[in-house]
Amino acid sequence: MTKRVAVTGLGVLTPVGNDVPTFWKNLVAGVCGIDYIHEFPVEDLLVKIGGKIHGFNPEEYGMDKPFIRKQDPFTVFAMASAWQAVRDSGLVAGGEGSNIDPLRLGVYVSSGIGGFSTIYKEVGKMYEDPSGKWISPNFIPTMIGNMAAGQIAIRYNAQGPNINVVTACASSTHAIGEAFRAIRHGYADAIIAGGADHCTIPIGLAGFANAHAITRAEDPKYASLPFNANRGGFVMADGSAMLILEEYDHAVARGAHIYAELVGYGSTCDAYHATAPRPDGTTQAACIRQALDEAGFDETRDTVYINAHGTGTRLNDVSETQAFKLAFGDFAYRCHISSTKSMHGHMFGATGAAEAAVTVLALVNGVIPPTINLDAPDPECDLDYTPNHAVQAPVNLGLSDSFGFGGHNACLAFRKI
Repeated sequence: MTKRVAVTGLGVLTPVGNDVPTFWKNLVAGVCGIDYIHEFPVEDLLVKIGGKIHGFNPEEYGMDKPFIRKQDPFTVFAMASAWQAVRDSGLVAGGEGSNIDPLRLGVYVSSGIGGFSTIYKEVGKMYEDPSGKWISPNFIPTMIGNMAAGQIAIRYNAQGPNINVVTACASSTHAIGEAFRAIRHGYADAIIAGGADHCTIPIGLAGFANAHAITRAEDPKYASLPFNANRGGFVMADGSAMLILEEYDHAVARGAHIYAELVGYGSTCDAYHATAPRPDGTTQAACIRQALDEAGFDETRDTVYINAHGTGTRLNDVSETQAFKLAFGDFAYRCHISSTKSMHGHMFGATGAAEAAVTVLALVNGVIPPTINLDAPDPECDLDYTPNHAVQAPVNLGLSDSFGFGGHNACLAFRKI
């Protein structure tokens, strides 16, 4: 017998807000968190803008200075959003006030790249002195991509399944989807699921710029342009987001607040190209359709919101539009769709989880956040992408899809409670 899966906690750290209420308020208002980068010299770089985290004090999220000092920023980001989500859920594993068996609490937290800053810094030391004597003894346990998941488990006594999913930009969507399956089939009662990345560093900007993946726009407030004919690539951003997934009856029994129910998950691969999506959208559509079928989609009774991958690259936006049409048929024109990357940028391994949180909040509040700066719609992207302003809409089914380098596709489906 498969089990139902509830969302009982949310936590975010993004360029448009360091907590869920601020994040949601700014998205609905169309606030753009992309700006010029001031944290390091950018004069010689091709790209000088990005989505950075501002006003963030890790000590406000349950971390002390020695811990912060020893971690890569991606782990610190992950800990901050996990702290929010766990507190929001009220889960306690073991000890006083325990309401879940530690062996039944898991962690599925992803990162697209892992300790990028640590790698960059320590490799620099190695070039300066090839003996390696100045390499930090914490180098390996700081930079490996599973460390955020491990540190979260240590902090919250989560002794159940612990998985780090790495599928580039689809990482945290896959992490949430695989966590959904683990709970659905009885392997855990609750899982902290999401992702974190910190990639807006010099080598990250240079690498993606030279791959012609990110925009070289000079105006940060008109740079991330999903579904816009003027688009020129995505905008790099940092962030983290976590959802607490919990077996429905377990959540009800302890009186937890339930935001929404996770009801479907799809996962496919383009098997086409290392960085370009399959142009006809067929494999992406199959992924979306898997989630819809598991969710029991019925076009006679469902009103749908989709948080699109919507990167603002030439290839993605057209193939994603095609995928929606293939997956939904004519119903695609009745879907409310938006790309919140227009405001928070592309947070890589964190972006899917952040957008899943947006999808849940859209269901809860009956509000569709906009795709800002959509002033020149691409004729090939002719669906309702909620241009420029949020709209009220009582949606009862929400989808969030993500497509990663390597051809990795993932889609989540949530239902309003």
